Amino acid sequence: MSVLVTGGAGYIGSHTTYALVDRGEDVVVLDNLSTGTRALVSEKAAFVEGEAGDEALVRRVIAAHGVDAVIHFAGSIVVPESVAKPLAYYANNTVASRSLMEACVESGVRHFIFSSTATVYDENARQPLREDEPKNPISPYARSKLMTEWMLEDAARAHDFKPMVLRYFNVAGADPKGRTGQSSPRATHLIKRAAQAALGRVPHLDIFGTDYPTPDGTGVRDYIHVSDLAEAHLLALDALRAGAGPTAYNCGYGHGASVREVIATVEQVLGRKLPVREGPRRPGDPPTLISDPTRIKTVLKWQPRHDDLTEIVRSALEWERRFNA
Repeated sequence: MSVLVTGGAGYIGSHTTYALVDRGEDVVVLDNLSTGTRALVSEKAAFVEGEAGDEALVRRVIAAHGVDAVIHFAGSIVVPESVAKPLAYYANNTVASRSLMEACVESGVRHFIFSSTATVYDENARQPLREDEPKNPISPYARSKLMTEWMLEDAARAHDFKPMVLRYFNVAGADPKGRTGQSSPRATHLIKRAAQAALGRVPHLDIFGTDYPTPDGTGVRDYIHVSDLAEAHLLALDALRAGAGPTAYNCGYGHGASVREVIATVEQVLGRKLPVREGPRRPGDPPTLISDPTRIKTVLKWQPRHDDLTEIVRSALEWERRFNA
């Protein structure tokens, strides 16, 4: 049996693919390479170029590789872009996910792990966020993710189908072995952009909003190392195979850092100042997102190994140097 990883040539997908093959899983990656990078896919994984929403293709891949589980990363992820192009996000995220689910149900694939987001929660929900806090996403990106969560819940009630949802907080860093990292030059993640600014790939680092109701006026986020997140997917897969029912888990460390605090950490690692430009808030950005990871630690026995902002920043900088060498 094998694991189908959609979007496995992307940032989190490629890290999870390496984590799977490192422990001996047979993996097939499906990616259209619109934002992913073929060279980041482990040589031990089979690769198919195509759309996760192509039902006929997915059914063929499932049959050819004996797929028993799907980890679904494929999708569009830029919040401001989703505000400008909402229909594109509903098509690429929600509609494509529905087609993927249909192919899985028809092919008898029971185990399904979905890449969701912490931005599904209400902007005024109690922090740190528990999985049962109210959901009220403020961007089309987050709404597309919550719609997919609802479809998974309904499919689980109607079919022999066991989905698990992982809600990511702010993912950063790179593989400690240097095999993969965040490769898109158009990435909007703060630590990635800070690494680009540090190495002169972009002229400056933008701070989007300095008037949030936070201690220093900038947005506060729970930053999680991508390798710890990949490990969470392996634990979720193990739980599904052992008979766990559908549920959702927050993936974060339970504490936050502001934009200014992240910049200070990058500058400390670099030993010099970053070129920084302050600007207005971006549409769709909540002021604070901090997880309560109690459920995933208790139920899945998840034990993060990289819960250190300096380590996250250093790994991101090392990858940026290597990737752009």
